[in-house]
Order: sequence, then C-alpha cells, then structure tokens
Amino acid sequence: MASQFFSRLNMAVPPIGATLGAAWTTVRSALPDSCANGQQDEQLHFAKFGRKPNDTELSNLQNSGAEGSLQRVDSVGDDESCGGGEFGSSRHKISEWQAGWNVTNAIQGMFVVSLPYAVLHGGYWAITAMIGVAYICCYTGKILVDCLYITNEEGQLVRVRDTYVSIAEECFGRRVGAKIVNTAQLIELLMTCILYVVLCGDLMVGTFPDGAIDTRSWMMICGILLLPCSFLKNLHHVSTLSFWCTMAHVVINVMIMGYCLLQAATWGWSQVSLRINIFTFPISLGIIVFSYTSQIFLPALEGNMNDPSKFHCMLNWSHVAAAIFKSLFGYVGFLTWQANTQEVITNNLPTQGFKGVVNFILVVKASILFSLTDFLSQFHVQRCCRRPDTTFPRMWALDGNLKVWGLALRVFLVVFTTAMAISIPHFAILMGFIGSFTGTMLSFIWPCYFHLKLKGPTLDWGTVAYDCFVIFLGVLFGVIGIYYSFRALVEAFQIGLPF
Repeated sequence: MASQFFSRLNMAVPPIGATLGAAWTTVRSALPDSCANGQQDEQLHFAKFGRKPNDTELSNLQNSGAEGSLQRVDSVGDDESCGGGEFGSSRHKISEWQAGWNVTNAIQGMFVVSLPYAVLHGGYWAITAMIGVAYICCYTGKILVDCLYITNEEGQLVRVRDTYVSIAEECFGRRVGAKIVNTAQLIELLMTCILYVVLCGDLMVGTFPDGAIDTRSWMMICGILLLPCSFLKNLHHVSTLSFWCTMAHVVINVMIMGYCLLQAATWGWSQVSLRINIFTFPISLGIIVFSYTSQIFLPALEGNMNDPSKFHCMLNWSHVAAAIFKSLFGYVGFLTWQANTQEVITNNLPTQGFKGVVNFILVVKASILFSLTDFLSQFHVQRCCRRPDTTFPRMWALDGNLKVWGLALRVFLVVFTTAMAISIPHFAILMGFIGSFTGTMLSFIWPCYFHLKLKGPTLDWGTVAYDCFVIFLGVLFGVIGIYYSFRALVEAFQIGLPF
C-alpha cells in the first residue's frame, strides 16, 4: 500500500530537481545579463518607453558587429569625455551587472537610514511614494538616455550626445542650458557633501551621547579630517575602499532588519498613519525623491556599457530591488521604534556597543562617499573654469600638479561644505529640502521636458500625456516640498538643537 501511494505521489508531483531547474530557468531569463537575448527585447529597449510601436530602431543595434547588423555609432568630437559621458571614458567598458551595482549603490546608499523617519511623518503614503517614485525615476532614466540618440539617414542609431549637460544645451540653448544643468548638478553634489558631514555628526553624537563633544563639534572634527580630499588626483584607492564599506553597509542593513524582525511582537501596527500631515509629508516626500536621484550618472553608465541594449533591463531590476528594500526597511524600522524613530535609525539601536560599531562603520563609509562626491563636485568646477569663454587660468600645471589657486579652490569647497553642515545640522529636513529642490528638477521635470522637446514627433499620445503628468508631479512636489521644508528649517532654528 505504501509503495503504491508513493508511486502515485511521484507521478502526480514533478521531481524537485526538475521543478527547481525550471524555476531557475524562468528567473534566469529575466535577469539583466539575459535581457537582450531576443530580438523582441532589443526592439523594446527604446520602443516600449517613448516610441511608437513600429519604431524599433534598436533592433538594428548590435555591439558584437555580427554580419548583417549595424555597429553602434558614437558621437564624435574632440572632448575627452566623448562616448562615455562626463564621468567616464568609453575606453573602459562595464557589464550590465557592474552598471547595476553603480545604480544600486547610488539609490540605496547611506540615506536609507532616514527612511523610517520618512514613514514616521508620511505613514502608508510614504511607503506608497517609495514605490511610485522608484517607478517614475526608472522611467525618466530611460527617456533621458533615449535623448542621447538619433537615427541617421542610413537607419543607424547614433549617440550624438554624451551627458545630461549636452541634452540641456540642445533644449535650452548652448549657453543657458549648460549653465542651468551644471548649476543644478553642482548644488546637488555640494548639498550631498553637506549631508555626509551632518550624518557623520549625528552618528558620532549618537555613539557618545553623554560625551563632552556636541554635534556641531563632531561635524567640525570630521570636516578637518576630510581636508585631505582636496589633494586627491584619482579615485582608484577611494573607490576600492568604498566597495568594501558598501559591503559592510549591506551587512549592517541585514543586522538592523534582523533586530527589527526579532522585535515583531512589539510592533506598533496601528501607529502607521493613513492621513497626510501637510506640514510633514512634503519633507518625507523630498527625502524619498532625493534617495532615488541618479539621473546625472546614467548617461555615463550607459555610454560605458558593453551592451547598451541591456541598459533598460538593468535599470528595471535595480529600481525594483530598491523599491522593495526601501519600503520594507522604512516600514519595519518604523514599526519597531514607532514614535521614537530618530532621523538616523541607527541611533535607535538598543545597546551602546552595537550602536557604536554600526555608527563607526557608517561614519567611515560616509567619509569615503564624501571623498567621491567632493571629487565629482571639484570636477564640475574645473570643467566650468576650463571653458574657453571663462577668464580663469588653467588649474593644472604642465607637470600634472594642481596650481596654487586650484588647490585653494578645492580646499575652499571642503571648508564650505563643513561650514554649511555646522550651520544647518538638521539631517532629515535638509535632505527633504534638497530632494524637493534639485531632485525634482533632475529626476522628474527636465528628463520629461527634454523627451518631449527632442522626441515629440515620434511619441504616441499616451507617452506625451504621461510625460506631462510627471512634469506636473515634479512641479507640485517641488513647490510644496521647498516651502514646507524651508518652513521646518526655520522652526528648527527657532527651537534650537538639543545640546
């Protein structure tokens, strides 16, 4: 009887190995390195987002140079960044996995520590925004890269632009466009540097709450330790350290989530609000928008990919992963600490030893990320100063070393960001303000406007309507967020800091 039962069970239930194999094949077919295996997927690379159904010009794009296919034609020019974008050279190609790692690192970096605080003030609407903003930013990233390309008379896909700035020059005019976008990017980078210094101060005072050094003093100490960033010539060693710090940060996130899950019996399910507080929700929304801003890097990443036809799928997976992790991290973190949730969630950890180790690792990572971001901001300043229409002399001497005035400018940038951090030591509110200001412009408004301006005749009415809707959302979020974030900053200054 038993043998007959198991025999029938084996006939009714497929073998576990075959089932797992079929499941892995299904998952594997959707992973980034398999996204462009079929002709249909290559056609959808651009056609699905922003082109009419019969406009499948990317189906002719092949990097392998196989017989019968067209080679990718990059833009031509004398600029050293041609082909790879403003932050990279086309000589150094990367895979879709490496590109995905860069995007993930940009949108799931240090600032996830404030997402539970965003849920504190935004409730379920903040969680919904974490998913919705991920979708919008993924879409605007795709159409922004689409704006880099045109189709020539021979039907070849030609990459005639390399950077966010070059797209703006085409839409706003060569003189005005470059200045507008360069200014927005520089503000974004400098404000990010300020946030790293503020974060270091918050983490250190959380590690030593009863110490004699207050938050502003910790920020000043961190700023002094960051002065050597002014002397960096390249980011090779810094990037290596950043990788290992990022891996440590992943472990820390897992540890925090693990601790929160162990406290599931005390979760305050009823504490998550369904109502919108107009005075606090715009700040939460700004935090969420800022945490997804990566558009300024996407042209460079796509230009440096071995197979740019996999860019869309890479962007899909990186934003899906970000939306899942951020919504869970913010929700679970708030359920654990509820009304006591602090601006930096690691300061809620129970034991001083656990909190100290986690905060110290995050301070090290924030310092390294400051180096990376400050180097990019210095790059922007140097690029503006070396334009032919400026009166500034060359920053670099013939022997490859910085001149005195160039080094002084770099030191000034570090001192300036530290001084601003000391002046505005309100991490979450400042992040909400930045997200509402530059985040909405770079991630919502401008990509859609550029798309309509450059690709308007080829777009169907649904895409045009969606682009206009995203622009409307960007303007709405930006205006409301800037007003209420600035109002919250003023109120915070009037109340003062708790030290």
